[in-house]
Amino acid sequence: MLQLRGIAKRFGPTQALRGVDLDLRPGEVLALIGENGAGKSTLVKTLTGVHAPDAGEILLDGRPVRFARPQDAQGAGIAAVHQETVVFDELSAAENIFIGRPPTRRVAGLRAVDWGRMEREAQGWLDAVGATFAARTPARALSIAQRHQIEIARALAMQARVVIFDEPTAALSRAEIDDIYRLVLRLKSQGVSVLFISHKFDELFAVCDRYVVLRDGESVGAGDMASADEDELVRLMVGRAVEQIYPPRHRTPGEVALRVTGLSHPTEFAELSFEVRRGEVLAFYGLVGAGRTEAMLALMGLKPEATAKVEIGGHAVELRDPARAIAAGLAYVPEDRRGQGALLGFSVRENLTLPALAGPRHGWHGKLSRGPWLSARRERGFAKGLIDRLRIKAASDDVAVGSLSGGNQQKVVIAKWLGLHPRVVILDEPTKGIDIGAKQAVYGLIEDMVRQGLAVILVSSELPEAMHLADRVLVMRRGRIVAAFEHGAPAEAIVAAASGVAAPAEEVAA
Repeated sequence: MLQLRGIAKRFGPTQALRGVDLDLRPGEVLALIGENGAGKSTLVKTLTGVHAPDAGEILLDGRPVRFARPQDAQGAGIAAVHQETVVFDELSAAENIFIGRPPTRRVAGLRAVDWGRMEREAQGWLDAVGATFAARTPARALSIAQRHQIEIARALAMQARVVIFDEPTAALSRAEIDDIYRLVLRLKSQGVSVLFISHKFDELFAVCDRYVVLRDGESVGAGDMASADEDELVRLMVGRAVEQIYPPRHRTPGEVALRVTGLSHPTEFAELSFEVRRGEVLAFYGLVGAGRTEAMLALMGLKPEATAKVEIGGHAVELRDPARAIAAGLAYVPEDRRGQGALLGFSVRENLTLPALAGPRHGWHGKLSRGPWLSARRERGFAKGLIDRLRIKAASDDVAVGSLSGGNQQKVVIAKWLGLHPRVVILDEPTKGIDIGAKQAVYGLIEDMVRQGLAVILVSSELPEAMHLADRVLVMRRGRIVAAFEHGAPAEAIVAAASGVAAPAEEVAA
């Protein structure tokens, strides 16, 4: 159905694609595998009409096609479901599903939007993907997982022949991931071609028929998933074997860095009590909607309704706003790095130094200033130190963060807070949407943090990640801590506590 031959694309000095070949047959699921920066996103944008290739050709049903704009790709039956949801907050779910092509009816000789028909049809597509909310619900009121359902319903409503799933499960619970699997298999049974992009090998083996591997902008391998070997796929991706993704543990926890007692919110979580020591990783695990992220936002002063007794370094503090939290030594790397963690249009240098401009340690009276003025030389030196420390790959510190791969964007978001020398670093889904090589780098960075005496709170939906990295794992369910596990606890017990299958009789204080 769809063929790519020698697709190439350059952006200035960067050769993003340098010869990609790909075949996608009717009713099959093809895995597109590669590290961040391998060219997957550029290829998806080429297929969906955002970019025109500089060389090569796209064949649809054996005929060459060119997409001058996204509408051309949509008209040809190509739709994409992205990791970063593309919905308009102020519109309803129905309006988002039919954006740009609402059903109409004739009124007094004019064409008007048929709102009733649009809501009925949108509700049908939402029901088809297992959504539990009404079509007229505003998108701003929906969770990340529910926004993904809108995107999938939009693709179905377009009667797409080719559906591209770009990291669709990054923010979903286990049950929701299973729903995605069923939906992919349903599309396959209907003869729809699916291009499935994921960094999770278990997902690729669960739903994909064949694979194509990209490295440095070109296709370097292809084959059947049934006969594929995970180690060989990793070698194709990174050009080397990744022998040990998790770094060796060398930890000696010190005194308590953060103690939280009775952290509560009227609607989102209740009576959360825990402590984390210097040189220790404390993980929060749970299903989507358990309240983990909301609790971390409260610690950063972003939930003014929340109440708690908080001690940092043995001293009581009131975290009423982010400025107080940062001044007290807290740093927060959010789950949504593109929407909340970085200013994508700003340069790497500007993102790295921005928190330091107003910080109590490195503000106008610290390392970046010369008198009352920002020193360009000191700013560059400060940024270079962080770039070197975290091995951020960028052509220069002047390039926009939005042009970097996902893994390097995440490094920038982490690095900007490390420049303030915090006491406690909160990492909320720090490896969401990044490849195995970038994950290995982030894991190494976490181990470096604890060796230097930082306390790390890790919020993760990846159970192996939480189990390998954390000294202790706290399980949240429905806004409460329901269990606490030491390093080495069995995975089955952690999952049972998170799902409520074998919940403890009493809540556990940690």
